[in-house]
Amino acid sequence: MAAIDCGTNSIRLLIADVDRSNGAARLTDVVREMRVVRLGQGVDATGELAPEALERTFAATADYADLIRRHGARKVRFVATSASRDARNRDVFVDGVRNLLGVEPEVISGDEEAALSFAGASSVLPVLDGQEVLVVDLGGGSTEFVLGTAAGVTAGKSVDIGCVRLTERHLKDDPPTAEQVAAAEADVDAAIARVRRDVPLERATAVVGVAGSITTITAHALELTEYSPDAIHGTELPLDTIRAASTGLLGMTRADRAALPYMHPGRVDVIGAGGLVWRRILEQMDGITGGRISTATASEHDILDGIALSIG
Repeated sequence: MAAIDCGTNSIRLLIADVDRSNGAARLTDVVREMRVVRLGQGVDATGELAPEALERTFAATADYADLIRRHGARKVRFVATSASRDARNRDVFVDGVRNLLGVEPEVISGDEEAALSFAGASSVLPVLDGQEVLVVDLGGGSTEFVLGTAAGVTAGKSVDIGCVRLTERHLKDDPPTAEQVAAAEADVDAAIARVRRDVPLERATAVVGVAGSITTITAHALELTEYSPDAIHGTELPLDTIRAASTGLLGMTRADRAALPYMHPGRVDVIGAGGLVWRRILEQMDGITGGRISTATASEHDILDGIALSIG
């Protein structure tokens, strides 16, 4: 199977063998790749996908199409999320992907994005056993909050507080000013208030964070000498440790972030906003649950795995 997740900041490919022989499906990676193409460049302000962003995305899609053909994947699913949902000219994007890949790209709703993220994270993390877990998928354009158990999703909500969106909207200085940080935090707080109307966050007994911002913050907290998915996946850290790592990244200059050995170049300008969002979510969860949430776990498996598992 081949799964493609096209978000606001990155486009990712997973080619995997799927084993369904023992009931629960299990994935064995053949190829897992990520390119930062910033499809959502300027979408929050203009409402349209920029020509240069489309060009970068189409170039990556063409390379992925070659890999899919080379490995003989029998089924392909291409899923696009926040930036594509928001863009008036998404038909240009859909037509371009269809021509390159030969499949119809799906611009999915926030609710489906949330469900796929939960499916991907829950497929590999034992933390779900006997608990009601909140999975937070912190993306470029949106963040998904999904509460569920090993039996499946209880409730979910997608809100527009991604790291690219908040960087473009508020964090314009390098490093951002206190006023800019406060404005971004106000957006996060308002979004969490909207989430609470649909998702009973107070019932969560554990928090799992997925996607590149959260795994990079984890790498920073662990002081890794290189980006290591094996070292990051499943790492459970105290909230104070995550808060310190997030605040450190937010307060750095872009040049300082770029010098970090685990920092992907495509995250340098937006990881500060990612840290702000993750820090604020965990602070809110600490209060909402009366201090019951004292740690959070990072997962390298997310919506991309969920897409692969959803293929028949």
